[in-house]
Amino acid sequence: MSSHMRFPALREIQASVPHIGSFTARSSSRRARKVLLAAAILLLMSLPAAARSETGFLNRTVKLNGLESRYQVYLPAGWNKHSKWPVILFLHGAGERGDDGILQTDVGLGHAVRQRPEAWNKFVIVMPQCRKERFWTQPDMEQVALAALERSIREFHGDRSRLYLTGISMGGYGTWSLASHNPQMFAALVAICGGIEAPRALPALKTDLAAGYDPYHDTAQKIGKVPSWVFHGAADPVVPVDGSQKMVEALKDLGGEVRYTEYPGVQHNSWDRAYADPELPEWLLAHHR
Repeated sequence: MSSHMRFPALREIQASVPHIGSFTARSSSRRARKVLLAAAILLLMSLPAAARSETGFLNRTVKLNGLESRYQVYLPAGWNKHSKWPVILFLHGAGERGDDGILQTDVGLGHAVRQRPEAWNKFVIVMPQCRKERFWTQPDMEQVALAALERSIREFHGDRSRLYLTGISMGGYGTWSLASHNPQMFAALVAICGGIEAPRALPALKTDLAAGYDPYHDTAQKIGKVPSWVFHGAADPVVPVDGSQKMVEALKDLGGEVRYTEYPGVQHNSWDRAYADPELPEWLLAHHR
């Protein structure tokens, strides 16, 4: 039923009662009025509530340090406020940076939701947008992502024991970074064509590393044993596949629960295949904090 449909006011329904039917006895008319008024009250209580329960892709904003950032939240068709919902935080890639609040919804997980909404109908999905010339690994952008997540948890009855983090490309780097800074927050991670050391395609992410320092081991140690599923295309020309391979080995060496899927011949876009994997949604839901 459309949220724009108008319903008769209670007084309009009440005014119409004496003209309904051909009651001759006053008691019968009184009983009929009570029945109709009760039905009208139930209608007015329930239908507007249903109209307010929007689903689909919803526009939201969050303000930090005087700057307003747009993000979107996907609510599945069956969402209701009476249940606690698993929440996925999705970090997009470098190509979707901006301030329109839209680009990040048409790639990766947002695209997968549009293609197969039934596969993701058990999740609330939060999609913040990284600003131009910024990266998810930078503290201010991590704050934006976490603020959007926190506000969505509160607004849409998120289950804090079932928070999941995933990202693609630049967002894959952001997934490892954000998880390493918040190791107790997420129940599971899904990093797609990401890494730790920045490739030539993302020079602004490069940092000077001390001699002998192993960024993969350090990141894995901070993340601990948070279950992780890593995806990468074997022929990726943008983010070298060995970034994911090294991270997987580091996690395994520390006893972490990690799965690795490498797609032979696939280049940078490994996310469409990853998010289309029918096992992925159920794998996420199998993990709780």
